[in-house]
Amino acid sequence: MAEWRVLIADDEPAARRGVRQLLAPYPDFAVVGECRDGADVLVQLDRLQPDVVFLDVQMPELSGLEVVAQRRPETLPAIVFLTAYDRYALAAFDAAAHDYLVKPVGEARFAEAMRRLTERLARRAPATPPAPLHAASGVAAVPERLLVSSAHETIPVAPADIAWVEAAGNYAQVWVAGKPYLLREPLARLATRLAPAGFVRVHRGALVRLGAVRAWRVTGDGGLMLTLDGARRVGVSRRRRADILSLLKALGQ
Repeated sequence: MAEWRVLIADDEPAARRGVRQLLAPYPDFAVVGECRDGADVLVQLDRLQPDVVFLDVQMPELSGLEVVAQRRPETLPAIVFLTAYDRYALAAFDAAAHDYLVKPVGEARFAEAMRRLTERLARRAPATPPAPLHAASGVAAVPERLLVSSAHETIPVAPADIAWVEAAGNYAQVWVAGKPYLLREPLARLATRLAPAGFVRVHRGALVRLGAVRAWRVTGDGGLMLTLDGARRVGVSRRRRADILSLLKALGQ
């Protein structure tokens, strides 16, 4: 018996069939309904109580983004947005999407989305997303993923997979497994969002995840040089040197 209930929402019948076919190898997921417009999605969310919604961004009545905006985040199932246009990707992740798939969806990309989806659902108890932390708690939530782009691909990455980030005008250049990706977000705002994930400002134009530091040394001129995953070296400003050294020693690095 299937463990998780799936709702497919897309105004194109061929697209809905495509999602059904891609889901066929995953017996833990059962399609319990289909919708062709945003207004019906809101009705079926209450009636069917799905665990997952594959939600087209552009639909009649209400768009997928408008559907999500009408519900409190803690009441939503896992949302996987579908669209033919990757320009909606940042808006989708701002809307707390679990994932974002650009049509036509390939089997490999769908398999990766299903792997992450299964892991998330297996961790979740009960089967509704946890409520976001309130600002009054004083604890910031770590972003689950950031959507980053290169000339060849747009992918979601977890903060734990990022070694360091450097400023690139109104963008940030994010380094993942030795490869640079761009994120449309200024470094100052990203520094605040990533601080709970162990990222620190090492100089005016760069953030480093402390867990990615493999070695460090004091240079001849009194500076501090960090060696990260992949042998990448990033310097620390003199003003921040003492603080970074204290943090590294506290972590046993």
